[in-house]
Amino acid sequence: MLNKKYQSYLIRFFDILFSFFAIIVLFPLMFPIMIILKLTGEHDIFYRQKRVGRYGKEFNLLKFATMLRDSPNLPGGIFTYKNDPRILPLGKFLRKTKINELPQLINIFIGQMSIIGYRPLVREGYEEYSDEVKQQLYNFNPGLSGIGSIVFRNEEEIMQKVKDQEDFYRNMIIPYKGELEKWYTQNIGLVLYFKIIFFTAISVLNSSSDFWIRAFDNLPPTPKELEIYLK
Repeated sequence: MLNKKYQSYLIRFFDILFSFFAIIVLFPLMFPIMIILKLTGEHDIFYRQKRVGRYGKEFNLLKFATMLRDSPNLPGGIFTYKNDPRILPLGKFLRKTKINELPQLINIFIGQMSIIGYRPLVREGYEEYSDEVKQQLYNFNPGLSGIGSIVFRNEEEIMQKVKDQEDFYRNMIIPYKGELEKWYTQNIGLVLYFKIIFFTAISVLNSSSDFWIRAFDNLPPTPKELEIYLK
């Protein structure tokens, strides 16, 4: 059994390998999307946003542009809803299929992210984590996907079902998401890395799938207030 140090080297190797080949293979898909985005909406191809990564340092996370440029300052703020009017014509499709996340392959290839890890948050959201969670995440790269992304795969739909979104997000989602991300860093390894990749693919193909509940049976217990939303 390889120790965690060597497993982390292997994970980085697979990050480079997978992201390199994914960029090459998926470029024929991404190129026409880039052209369409350039010719529609506000003509932005990429959306760049400062996110918190390893050692608490910020980096520019890349996504395909799916929303109006000034969305954070429009009604709705930092929260996004299922039929949000700020979403661009092509944006709904890109977000549903997760294709908008593909430019992050570049972040992975250059070492700012991993394929699997905790989701990188803006500074405001990151600071909502407890000191214990932030300390646990400190030495790890954020990921394109992760256990938190699988469990909260329908986060936009969940937010539509509650009245006080900001309070619910701060007091319910963030604390549990922090426990999930902490759990991953405590159990990180090649087997878990590939397992989460597999279930990420399933959740993209079928967002209503609850296979992950049985597959990850040792996760931190779900708060009762969230159980109804996470099944």
